[in-house]
Parts: sequence; C-alpha cells; structure tokens
Amino acid sequence: MRSDLVALQAFIEVARDNSFTKAAARLGLAQSSLSRTIRDLEESLGVRLFSRTTRSVSLTDAGERLLRTAAPRLAEIAAEMSALTEMQSKPAGLVRITCSEMAARLIWGKLSTVMHDYPDITVELFTDHSFTDIAAERFDAGVRLGESLEKDMIAVRIGPDERLIPVGAPSYFAQYPVPIVPQDLTAHRCINLRLETRGEIYAWEFEKDGRPLRIRVEGPWIFNSVEPTVQAALAGYGIAFVPEHEVLEHLQSVELIAVLDDWCQPFTGFHLYYPSRRQNSAAFEIVVNALRHRG
Repeated sequence: MRSDLVALQAFIEVARDNSFTKAAARLGLAQSSLSRTIRDLEESLGVRLFSRTTRSVSLTDAGERLLRTAAPRLAEIAAEMSALTEMQSKPAGLVRITCSEMAARLIWGKLSTVMHDYPDITVELFTDHSFTDIAAERFDAGVRLGESLEKDMIAVRIGPDERLIPVGAPSYFAQYPVPIVPQDLTAHRCINLRLETRGEIYAWEFEKDGRPLRIRVEGPWIFNSVEPTVQAALAGYGIAFVPEHEVLEHLQSVELIAVLDDWCQPFTGFHLYYPSRRQNSAAFEIVVNALRHRG
C-alpha cells in the first residue's frame, strides 16, 4: 500500500510539468529511478499513463483520468496527516475521563484554571462509581484509589493520601455519648454507604497499632455517594464515615465533630490510570501534567 502511494505521488509530480527531469529534482530522486517507478505503476495498472518522445512527455487519456481522481484524494490524505501531526504538537481535542463524584471535584479543582490557557481542549468527566473498562468504553483515562489499580496500567498520582473518619453533628452528640472505640459504633445511629461496585453495605474499616478492624453499623439512612451522607450527618441523623478532606470546612466551623481519630489511618489517594500501550495526544499530556500531585 505504501509503495502504491509513493508511486501515485511520483506520477502526480511528473504530471505537474509533464517533465521527469523537474519531478526528479523536486523529489530528490535520480531520473532513472523515477522513470522505473512510473513504469512499474503502469505495469501494475495495465495501462500507459504517459506518452513519451525524445523531446516531450504528455498524459494519455488514462493518465488524465488518474490525475483527476488521485490528485485531490492524495491532497486530502496529506492535509489530514498534517492535521493529525498538528494535533500532536498543539494541545487540542477531547480528553474523556471516568471517575467518582469525589474524584471529579478533585479534578475540577486542578483543571478549572488551567483550561483557560487551552481553549482548544475539551475535558469530559463521566462520573461512575463502578470499575469501568476504559478501553471498551472509549475513555482516555480513569481515576481510582491507588490500592485498586490494575497492574497493566500507567498510574499517575493526582491527590494526597486519603483518610476516612467518623463524624457527627454537635446536636447528635448532645443526645448520644462519644464513641471511645470502634465497637461502640454498634450502639449508635450511623449513616451507611452502599458500594456500587459490589452492591453491599460498606463495613467501616479501622486500624490501630497494626490491628485492623471492620465494623458493621446500622442507622436511618443508606446512600450510594458521599455528598448526601455528609448532609445527613450535618442534619444530626447520626455518625457518617467519610473522607476527611470532604468535611474539613465543617470540622473547622464545628458543624461536625470527628471521633476515633487514633483509629483512622491514611491510605493511598487518587491516581489517574491509562493503558501503557498508547500514543498520547498533546491535549492528554497537558491534562495529565496539570493533575499530577506535587505534594
């Protein structure tokens, strides 16, 4: 296929001036090599493309027809290849990322100002709590916690270590005692989270002095995302187990109170992941660099 395209381009160059000499000079080829290329093309097509004499070269009817059809199409191909090359060097195009709502807020915080500098880049954030197959769903990348990453993916850390903490409103703790150990939570009204990936209620995970502990709790509400869980805790319905950074402002304003701090250990934060075998666009590289964690 490549040799056919080279031969067609050579044919078009000769036809431009009806001259093998000028075409050979433009292409940087020996005239004999160019003549052989055209001769091979004619033999493969089974028709003569040029009428040659010792003094002139002119197109045959078949040559005229091929020039009318091939030249515009080759020009379109060349223009498209040039555009693709420009896309690689100039940040432009669509970058699709699948992530959780919590990760989407992190990504927004990092990209919202950077995007003003790159008006030709479009970022699509698709919020999904399941483990999406990014290749099958035609995403450029996904976001997961570091501990959930697949080994055949390139992973770029985009956030700090995370920590889940139990929190409740002052109005709640005015009615119920503050838990001293995780086991005390079984006597409390707690706000549960159902994991979409497995469909089960999340068992709260704690650790102290290398001793892991999982506690199953009960209460008036079950949600499948963090935001309504925080709102239920703020409303005094019970204790919620949420990412610390999601409630920092509420902790500072004492709208929420954190408990069991010494049982809450950090774990690896969010990572952007994508296939190891891919040619990344300039737009994708800009997005990755902007999201990269530098803490």
